[in-house]
Amino acid sequence: MKKRFALLGGDRRQLYLADLLERDGHGTALWGFDKEGLPQSSLEEAVQADCVILPLPVTKDGEGLYLPLDSGSLRLEELWPLLRPAGQVICGGMLSDGLRARARACGLTLEEYFLREEVQVANAVPTAEGAIAEAMARTGRTLHRSRCLVIGYGRIGKVLAQRLQGLGAQVTVSARRLSSLAWAEALGCAALPLGALRGRLGAVDLVFNTVPALVLDRGLLEELPKGAVLVDLASEPGGVDRPAAQALGLTAVWARGLPGRVAPETAAQVIRGAIYHILEERGEPI
Repeated sequence: MKKRFALLGGDRRQLYLADLLERDGHGTALWGFDKEGLPQSSLEEAVQADCVILPLPVTKDGEGLYLPLDSGSLRLEELWPLLRPAGQVICGGMLSDGLRARARACGLTLEEYFLREEVQVANAVPTAEGAIAEAMARTGRTLHRSRCLVIGYGRIGKVLAQRLQGLGAQVTVSARRLSSLAWAEALGCAALPLGALRGRLGAVDLVFNTVPALVLDRGLLEELPKGAVLVDLASEPGGVDRPAAQALGLTAVWARGLPGRVAPETAAQVIRGAIYHILEERGEPI
């Protein structure tokens, strides 16, 4: 059954998403993109849609809707009363418990699309490819034969290690779990327990961290060669002591949100799939 979708704010992923939905035969209404010079609906018209898609993230400051492509602003407390408590699907990305509670106080139920497992797995691919691009832009050598350390062997770590191997890099995986280390070795990587990093970093060219906790402190950073490049892919608070890295003259980049920056069209395809899955689970298949 064809539906009408409203996309309220967000970055270029949402614009690609609107195009994909229209190609599937659905109606769309855009609001919150006046910097793009595109035809837009009024907010009052947009919120009448069957499904309202809020941005990723819904908010960055906890108060206002994320509107990087719009010159205006909209407080969430102004938006909630415009939405329908019944008969309307409201989806958003990176929903905190506090945000859900505030919406629930207005009778609204928010559906999370970003933290779904299929989205996290799919986003590991553009994240890994974007990490490699970040690294190559900051080093004067090829990844072929480069000595790479991947810290963490979750979704992103697995895909990243595989991509680096495909480019001919010498890959070492460092993780806490013995099962992760076993899988890394089974797939052709060297394996190093996370607690055994100290004294082992003197010959590393590139470090990719995926662990969202301080892993690379000043002591470990001091072991790295001066030309080493660090790419931190972890969410807050990150895994690298960035002030220490800067003081030591190391090249370190905190590369967050890579899917939306390096592959917004692919990211939009992933979000579309998640939205359709949410509708199917609610008994409203597309």
